[in-house]
Amino acid sequence: AAGAGAIPAGFGSAMKLLQQIPRNALVWIIIAQFALVAPHAGRIPGWILGLYLFAAFWRVQVYRGHWSFPARSVKAVLAVGGFTGIYFSYGSVIGLEPTVALLLTAFALKLIELVARKDAYVLIFLGYFVCATEFLFTQDLLITLYCLINLALLTTALVALHQPGEHQFNRHTIKLASVMILQAMPLMLVLFFLFPRIAPLWTVPLKSHTAKTGISDFMKPGDVSKLSRSAEVAFRARFDGDIPDRSQLYWRALVFSRFEVGRWSNLGYFNVPAKERRSTVMEKAGEPLRYSIIMEPTQQNWLFGLRYATADRPGILATPDFRLYSLLVIEDDFSYRVESWPEARLETELSAWRRAVELRLPDGDNPRARDWARLLREKSPDDRAFAEAVLAHFNREPFVYTLEPPLLPDANAMDAFLFETRRGFCEHFAAAFVVAMRSAGVPARVVAGYQGGELNPVNKTVIVHQFDAHAWAEVWLEGEGWVRFDPTGAVAPERIESGLEDAVAGEGTFLSESPLSPLRYRSVRWINQLRLRYDALTYRWQSWVVGFDGNAQVTLLRDILGEVSAGRFAAVFIGSWILVLLPVALGLLRRRDTRPVSSLDRGYLKVCERLANLGYPRVTGESATQYAARVSADCPVWSEPLTELSSLYAELAYTSPAQRDPRSSEQVFLKAVKRFRPRPGDLDGA
Repeated sequence: AAGAGAIPAGFGSAMKLLQQIPRNALVWIIIAQFALVAPHAGRIPGWILGLYLFAAFWRVQVYRGHWSFPARSVKAVLAVGGFTGIYFSYGSVIGLEPTVALLLTAFALKLIELVARKDAYVLIFLGYFVCATEFLFTQDLLITLYCLINLALLTTALVALHQPGEHQFNRHTIKLASVMILQAMPLMLVLFFLFPRIAPLWTVPLKSHTAKTGISDFMKPGDVSKLSRSAEVAFRARFDGDIPDRSQLYWRALVFSRFEVGRWSNLGYFNVPAKERRSTVMEKAGEPLRYSIIMEPTQQNWLFGLRYATADRPGILATPDFRLYSLLVIEDDFSYRVESWPEARLETELSAWRRAVELRLPDGDNPRARDWARLLREKSPDDRAFAEAVLAHFNREPFVYTLEPPLLPDANAMDAFLFETRRGFCEHFAAAFVVAMRSAGVPARVVAGYQGGELNPVNKTVIVHQFDAHAWAEVWLEGEGWVRFDPTGAVAPERIESGLEDAVAGEGTFLSESPLSPLRYRSVRWINQLRLRYDALTYRWQSWVVGFDGNAQVTLLRDILGEVSAGRFAAVFIGSWILVLLPVALGLLRRRDTRPVSSLDRGYLKVCERLANLGYPRVTGESATQYAARVSADCPVWSEPLTELSSLYAELAYTSPAQRDPRSSEQVFLKAVKRFRPRPGDLDGA
């Protein structure tokens, strides 16, 4: 006999069986892995995707018994190889993209050493973390919905892991996982709106390797025209009142005051003397325009606003050249409110330093343009007339507005443009105009940003796309300050009045590199309606969810509580938890066994019910055979049919089909149940 501490025979093998990963769980784990890596496919090296295929194939072969689990040396080689591959693919292992790629590599390799359930737990919980990393790159509505699907897949794998007897792929497992997620949704909403938004205990590295689409801090001829081939959204604006005409929507982002080696650039903080760094307060004339902006991530610091803009959000500064500048790099969707004064006069008094900066040109550069500008200035009565004469020259001569301008030489590029090629985009005309102004002694500079935008009639927002990128000029005039001049309007007025698509309609270059963009099919009404409605939904998502920061949370609590205090906040927080969790708790407490009863069990329960009505109820824990023997002892008349019924029921319920008598079937049992009709008179005979 075994001692008290001995392990029963077969116990070890039973424990090993419980620790095995069911086939159903393994399939769901592999499906979840590929679903999790899919949104990262465009930002990770292709060999990592191949690694996922390799790891899945290896693990399937292990399950089929064709291969074995990797030895420690093999795992060490794979780990070192993955780390080395990340280093050579990104040039570093420091940064957001290489860090996430390293996590994804480890996530793939973990699959081939998936031996026991504890390994599966580690992999699934790591999967939840991988799912969250997608939000480090984008918080788009569609990505959020896709991550909910990934969450369901991971939870399904976790549920399947707790079904050790499920050795066939079961699609119904996802139903239970979906119910669990739906039950957690109310609690998630409570935590989202009420849980305090505290500062993180760590920082996330910058997206240094992410492809950026947007205006750069310098400009060379051709840069903006390349940007104008993109259909991506730059930002969305919503005005409090009437929306200004498209021709008045000049969204300034950067001011290029330096011109060196054929490249325009803005002045950095340390390029400006200390006494010139403070923004000059201007006289605010006329009624202001009030609007809110939600901009896409740019990995830059500059913001967008109309003429003479001020923002109410902390951390946004107004620069001396009348731009909006964020102290933090814009890495996520960023919202802010703005007031602009289109009629304000900007810097009517120009300092000597500023005048020198806005007049400087490289020595000996573009001599033909300089001579032409000086001659034209001598014929003009004042600086404004001279500027209008340059615009008239652009309008009168055969200049062509095009997205495919010819290449200009590195030396004397403006000479070649003004007198030879005469084909260009907005940056060509703006740069040539400013060179002409400065050559004649008139302070001028290039301004880069966006012009116009698409009105969305669904929610009255202005959608500004990357193809709305634009460059224009500002000229300083005595008594007027900085005045906007747009030479593009003199060459292609339809670009300012109706947009880029109409301006280049003749050459067919609008979004030529994006054939699947919905913007190319705006003439198809139902496609355009779907696009605009989805954009309106995206704006709400950005406003209500992505933009719900600490300030918005405090505002919401003040609307609910009137005054935010610790006691009131605790009462709302705990009360909302009770309202959310109480129905779930009551449902669990009142839950009954709702498993469906088989026709075999229903037939046997009918037999038990008939005998109980005659005074022979079945005792708890009594088997069918024991019950039949007890009743037959009191009433031998029922012995034969009861013995047949109990034996047949036990055989059908507790033995495998291969071990049954071929003559036994559920139909035979149910017919026997129908024939068994005990009567009270049978007891008298007993």
